[in-house]
Amino acid sequence: MNKVKLGFFSFSEVTIPSEHHAYNEWHQLDHMPEQFQLPGLARGERWVSTPACRAARQVSDPMVDPVHYVTLYLMSEPLEPTLRDFYDLGANLRELGRFHEHRKAHLGGPFYLVKAYAAPRVLVSAECLPARPHRGVWVEVCDVEPGVTEAYAQWLDRVHVPDVLEVEGVAGTYTFASRGSEAAAFANANPPGRRILVHYLEKEPLAIAEEFQKRREEWRAAGRLPDFEGRVKVLFSGPLETIVPWQWDWFDSEG
Repeated sequence: MNKVKLGFFSFSEVTIPSEHHAYNEWHQLDHMPEQFQLPGLARGERWVSTPACRAARQVSDPMVDPVHYVTLYLMSEPLEPTLRDFYDLGANLRELGRFHEHRKAHLGGPFYLVKAYAAPRVLVSAECLPARPHRGVWVEVCDVEPGVTEAYAQWLDRVHVPDVLEVEGVAGTYTFASRGSEAAAFANANPPGRRILVHYLEKEPLAIAEEFQKRREEWRAAGRLPDFEGRVKVLFSGPLETIVPWQWDWFDSEG
C-alpha cells in the first residue's frame, strides 16, 4: 500500500529575473530540507520550466503561464496534523527571515493521490517511483466539471495514462485530485475536480515533448482524446527538468 496520500503542489514564478539564483539557493539548500523534520512528509521534489521547456508547453493557461518552477511535497498520514505543521513551519521560517519574498505561487495546495502507476518495463513498484532517479516530469493540470467527472476518470485510468506509459522514456505516473473540502480548511482556491498528473521521465524532457506531440496527433486521429463536450479545461501541459543543486543558470540571460 502506498504510504503517500496527498501531494502539496506549488506552481511558482520568480518575479524579479535577477533573483533566480537566490531563490534556488534558498529553496533547495534551506527551505526544502527544513520540511523533512515533519513526521508526515514522505518526499519533496522540485522541477524547472527552463526557457526551452516553456517553449515546448502544449498548453499554458494565463493563470499559470508565468510559472518557472513546480514543487511537490508528498505527504502521508496523519494528513490534517501534517498540513497544519507544514503551514506553521512556513510561518515560523518567515518570521525568522528565512523566506524568499520575490516569488509568487499561481497554483498550489493539497491534492489527494488518486492512483500511482509504473510502466511495465520499470522494475520498481509504483509506490517507489518518486524515489527512483528521473530527468524531469511532464505535468498536466485540468479542471473537470461535475457532469463529466466519472467519464473523465475512466478515460484517464483506462486510456490516457496507459497510452502515456507506452511512450519510451516515461517511467510512471502519479495522478492527484482536489476534493474542495481541504481548500476551505487550508485556504487554497482549488475547485473540486481539479486534477494534476505527474509523469516521471527517464529521457530528457524536451525529447519527450517531441514524442508527445507526435503521439497526440496519433491519439487524436484514433479517437483517444475526447473533448468531453468542452467540459474539461486543460490549464497546463508541459515538460519540466529535474533541478540539479548549484546548476541554476537557466535564466541568467534574462537577469
